[in-house]
Amino acid sequence: MNSYDSDKMADVLSESHGLVRTDDPAQADVMLLNTCSVREKAQEKVFSELGRLRPLKAKNPDLVIGVGGCVASQEGAAIAQRAPYVDVVFGPQTLHRLPGMLDDARAQRSTVVDISFPEIEKFDRLPEPRADGPTAFVSVMEGCSKYCTFCVVPYTRGEEISRPFEDVLAEVVALAEQGVREVTFLGQNVNAYRGPMSSSGASGETADLALLIHYTAQIDGIERIRFTTSHPAEFTDDLVTAYAEEPKLASYLHLPVQAGSDRILATMKRGHTAAEYLAKIRALRQARPDIALSSDFIVGYPTETEADFAATINLIAQAGFDHAFSFMYSPRPGTPAASLVDSVPAEEKSKRLKILQTRVAQQGERFAQGLIGSTQRVLVERPARKGNGQMAGRASNLRWVNFDGGPDLVGQFVDVVITEAMPNSLRGRMAAPAAA
Repeated sequence: MNSYDSDKMADVLSESHGLVRTDDPAQADVMLLNTCSVREKAQEKVFSELGRLRPLKAKNPDLVIGVGGCVASQEGAAIAQRAPYVDVVFGPQTLHRLPGMLDDARAQRSTVVDISFPEIEKFDRLPEPRADGPTAFVSVMEGCSKYCTFCVVPYTRGEEISRPFEDVLAEVVALAEQGVREVTFLGQNVNAYRGPMSSSGASGETADLALLIHYTAQIDGIERIRFTTSHPAEFTDDLVTAYAEEPKLASYLHLPVQAGSDRILATMKRGHTAAEYLAKIRALRQARPDIALSSDFIVGYPTETEADFAATINLIAQAGFDHAFSFMYSPRPGTPAASLVDSVPAEEKSKRLKILQTRVAQQGERFAQGLIGSTQRVLVERPARKGNGQMAGRASNLRWVNFDGGPDLVGQFVDVVITEAMPNSLRGRMAAPAAA
């Protein structure tokens, strides 16, 4: 989501002020920090980075420094109070207003702050979608209304707001016409998507994510569809059916669970039990047997016992995740969990995290080894990082695949026979074309 937002910041300032990106900070007329408050000590990291930018401002008083994203949404004007050389503070929902804020900051010589939640206005004001390669992100909804006790997202990105169905499809069509072959639908809780079926919303009908997937699959040029991130409580039967019926839907799902203990899940206000989560996983595997699964985990949540943690490890084994994003719990200011006693010692959190990550890595290695000898359909995206005349692309299961080939293959789907499984990627050879 942050990557998508950063690209849109660049797009709006390119269109309004002719700005282009530079890798040299000394050449910059505008410097923007796009921030995330999910990780620990996000605010302090922002101010530390601002401290590094301050000498550039001293050398060039006309340099505009801006802070956007979720930390900006949390801190607001407090950022300017602590770092008065910051010119612009804007939230995730107001990045489309950057051109005007930039002009105001230059004219007023004072900090301009806009961290409001203007709902869907952002998408109506953004420039036309611009493809950059054969894959693209398409944001279909913003915000989250789940209010999990540990999570700051509802307070920084607001309540769930879905884009109109036809607007999303129009953006996908525009991207496909520019050569995009794979789209990833984005949202903080993307399977809560309920897009109005007409631009005016007058019909009263809404489209869910499953319907959006089916319609997108009919668009010429689009050959693969992904979505992230989902919430288990709204992972519907229709979405499971989409995995059974729609071959263009990628064989990969990221479905955060956070914990395997019902007691901890209830404390987190996740809205489901471990058994309910695993039932969805079983249904998914029945619909798409080769699906790759990843999840999010928090270890050491307040009051988590050894038994609670053992339940999480058990869930990992039953679900068969081959990848996970896992973190030690730390309180986020402004969330309900921040008032809880952080009762699990840091050493114990570290120990549990290592156990969890080792278990997931073992399962991931088994999954990857099981792919050796299989033929994977790969969308070629770029030359391989280590070169040697190889190209790289992603398989349907999201794993990178490196194989011998030329740059003329970028943007094409090719069949690759997997010959080797590495920790973070696969290697293979292009399959011979079928005999005429």
